[in-house]
Amino acid sequence: MKKLVISLATALLASIFSLPAQNSRKVDLYSISGRENVTSLDGMWRNIVDPFENGYYDYRLNPTDGGYAQDRSYDDHTRLQEYDFATASQLAVPGDWNTQSDRLYYYEGTVWYRKRFDYDLAEGKRLFAHFGAANYETIVWVNGKRVGQHIGGFTPFCFEITDVVKKGENSIVVKVDNKRHHEGVPTVNSDWWNFGGITRPVSLIETSSTFIKSHAVGLKNKDVKKIECSVTLDGPQAAGREVTVEIPELKIKRNAVTGADGKLSFEVKASPELWTPENPKLYAVNISSGEETVKDEIGFRTIETKGNKLLLNGKEVFLRGICIHEETAYDSGRAWSREHAHTLLSWAKELGCNFVRLAHYPHNEEMVREAERMGLMVWSEIPVYWTIHWNNPDTYANAEAQLSDMIGRDINRANIIIWSVANETPRSEPRNEFLTRLVNKARELDGSRLVGAAMEKDEPVPGKLTINDPLGKVLDVLSFNEYVGWYDGNWEKCDRVDWSFDIDKPVLITECGGGGVYGYHGSDKERFTEEYQTALYEHHVAMLKRIPGLSGVAPWILKDFRSPRRHLADIQDDFNRKGLISDKGQRKPAFYVLQKWYKELAGQE
Repeated sequence: MKKLVISLATALLASIFSLPAQNSRKVDLYSISGRENVTSLDGMWRNIVDPFENGYYDYRLNPTDGGYAQDRSYDDHTRLQEYDFATASQLAVPGDWNTQSDRLYYYEGTVWYRKRFDYDLAEGKRLFAHFGAANYETIVWVNGKRVGQHIGGFTPFCFEITDVVKKGENSIVVKVDNKRHHEGVPTVNSDWWNFGGITRPVSLIETSSTFIKSHAVGLKNKDVKKIECSVTLDGPQAAGREVTVEIPELKIKRNAVTGADGKLSFEVKASPELWTPENPKLYAVNISSGEETVKDEIGFRTIETKGNKLLLNGKEVFLRGICIHEETAYDSGRAWSREHAHTLLSWAKELGCNFVRLAHYPHNEEMVREAERMGLMVWSEIPVYWTIHWNNPDTYANAEAQLSDMIGRDINRANIIIWSVANETPRSEPRNEFLTRLVNKARELDGSRLVGAAMEKDEPVPGKLTINDPLGKVLDVLSFNEYVGWYDGNWEKCDRVDWSFDIDKPVLITECGGGGVYGYHGSDKERFTEEYQTALYEHHVAMLKRIPGLSGVAPWILKDFRSPRRHLADIQDDFNRKGLISDKGQRKPAFYVLQKWYKELAGQE
């Protein structure tokens, strides 16, 4: 009998914890930019650190009276209670918990957040809770009722809360769990800090009952004389509804009516001034339906390949790039604001860049938009990194969802020229099939950009370097990482190697370089000295000049960044030291080596 009771209990727990997401109200409302009636929930949020997830289990077992989602305060001292949000510590949102609290520096697990807010939703209106991102699994409750779940640390998500919000004070409770998972995207092993928390802004978006959910405005099939516009409405009156699209500077104003699916699409003749790094022209675009207007700033450009040439607006372009992680300039926490973006991108401009690789995940929207305003082309990537579980259908679904969310949010950003589906993935047939599906999905969602992935080089014969990865036949560019002089020999090898390629596509080096500690001096043969990093860049640049079909390069990396893989005391101290700028903002001598070459390429010397 005792065994039977245990078995029944085990079955009950298994059934409870395997329940699908309850009351899920997820809506593909990716961006809050340009929307009216937006209320920020940023600021200080109460938090409870819960490594054993007691609050979650309590809630799942007794959802009417258990769990931290109920947001109880400890006002009845006759009753046993294990927590009290009212007296809990606070964390800033947006922000990572690792750099806000010493006790959470290495923490991986669950933290509960709570924020109270006043609201009075007018009759006939709808309300959505929008999160720029939270790492990695997020579950949201409003007034004790679960509204949705999101998996993925770098893409936006939005839940409708119209029917759970009340007049007056409301409570939003968010369970954020940054534990790594073998089947996750990324998987358990990576070379960047696993920042936990609500890392990007949180907002309430109020809309009409039928509202503008998304829009896409761009050139029609690379025709610089035609602009295509598409709009999607959401709501009970989405079908047969009039929408107005205006681009005042181009004297465009077009009314159109949605179809039965709430969507419309049309094209107009126009001659827009094209977006370039030298002249990052953006046009004000206004989209209206009923009493609602969404505003955007959109540029127009073409990007394509011809043989081994990369063409921007029909003209050959060389990508003078640098890789960037989403870390703030000086304190190395998770970056999220326009100010954070401007500082990092200003350093890239100082270096002489016209291109940035935003690695290894979709960066925050402010980063992409500020790069667009500053004239920087962008490589945008999902975190399919190293040893993903290629045969797991859930892993693929996760990766595809992140790809779709990335493209959905940034479809209108002219500066994004390449969607990347992976970085340094070991070759196998399952991997090839997995990534080919992602490449095809990217092209299905957006045919106006190129698709790439950071592959790895081959050396079939000593001193002869190439790319033999079958993925190269699927991608639009022959993009790969190489560390000749760092992981592959010392800098003297740069003088001895030759490159050749069997595939006639633009060659783009997505990582190269090596480490150096600011202020650490010694022989140019000694790793991590400024002298070694400088010599490596000098000889590496000479090697790059000899590579046939080279259309761009993005050395690794703009600034030193946190990594739990880097433990060398007094050298790394939890930082990857391959930055051309230190974690304190100090330029290393190698910075000026690359800057000199980029000036030559730009015709400034």
